[in-house]
Amino acid sequence: MKARQSCGTAQAGSAIRHTASAGLFATLIGLLAACATAPKLEPPRVSIAGLKVVSAEVWVQHLKVRLLLHNPNDRTLPVTALEYTIEIAGQNVASGSYAESFVVPAHGDAEFDTNVTANLASAVLRLLTHVPSTLVPYRLAGKITLAEGLGRIPFEEHASFTP
Repeated sequence: MKARQSCGTAQAGSAIRHTASAGLFATLIGLLAACATAPKLEPPRVSIAGLKVVSAEVWVQHLKVRLLLHNPNDRTLPVTALEYTIEIAGQNVASGSYAESFVVPAHGDAEFDTNVTANLASAVLRLLTHVPSTLVPYRLAGKITLAEGLGRIPFEEHASFTP
């Protein structure tokens, strides 16, 4: 009789393991399907639309930078935060962030002001050695945090200006 009980127990244990394995497999398939159907978002284009000096000291400047965000996607982008850095002539000179929620329409634009802390002294020295009337390259890079579980999208824009 003991042999029968252990055989029944072994079959029950095998059935439980089989059911658990099947459940785990189904969960993994579901997660993979969700990832496959998740929207593939193109990085938005972010550019500097304006700049205003709020206060300035020798080594630190506080600026208000107006950014323009263009959404190239077929769906709205529910932005909850944005952080970025600005490089001028290859040197990191400023960093900023924005933490107010807004929605960028599909194939639309949004403009907003951000507060930036900068160290333009080193950039000015670089600009003084730059040939006048030539374009100075800058790079704007960062990450946009989205709502609705869409995660974070990196962005990077290269442009130039004449000093």
